[in-house]
Amino acid sequence: MRTITLEIDEKKVKAEEGMTILQAAKSVGIDIPTLCYHEKLEPYGACRLCMVEITKNKRSRLVTSCCYPVEEGLIVKTDTEKVNKIRKTIIELLLPLAPTGPIMTLGAKYGLCEYIKKTEVEGEWKVKGFRFPTEQNDCTLCGLCVRYCAEIKKENAVGFIGRGVDRHIAILPEKGGICIFCRECYNLCDGGKFPHEAEAF
Repeated sequence: MRTITLEIDEKKVKAEEGMTILQAAKSVGIDIPTLCYHEKLEPYGACRLCMVEITKNKRSRLVTSCCYPVEEGLIVKTDTEKVNKIRKTIIELLLPLAPTGPIMTLGAKYGLCEYIKKTEVEGEWKVKGFRFPTEQNDCTLCGLCVRYCAEIKKENAVGFIGRGVDRHIAILPEKGGICIFCRECYNLCDGGKFPHEAEAF
């Protein structure tokens, strides 16, 4: 397989042809945040948190690093003002839905959460305020459960319903029993929505 040389955050990186920018970055320890990426699943590019700025033929643009393949001579920047502005807005939109796990961690990284000290040794992260308030449903719509069920388990027991702000995940009633016994995607659900839904069957 051909070796591709590109530059990520001013570091020369060698990657195999066919790898994505995200995979190449991870291979040299450069962290790019993701929600919908999983190494066992096909690239999805839905959460947009892995957005990076690339320069090719002296033209720059934003791409999702989990989907964009490495190219010879490509210049990639993972931490620019544009990239951080997009990530911060996405996190602001997701925080009210699922203020837990990785979203809270990213919220803290981008200054959207603050650490409240309870005692000398204990405390917790709290969201400073919601710019886009909405009802908490513990789901970031990352789609990992839906895709894992379809691509790995070949069951299609979970799917998306609705569009826009009404979009949500749902277990097909006729396949709910599969989820109770399978449970393989439970650990993929950072918001905690899916295990709760599945237990209702």
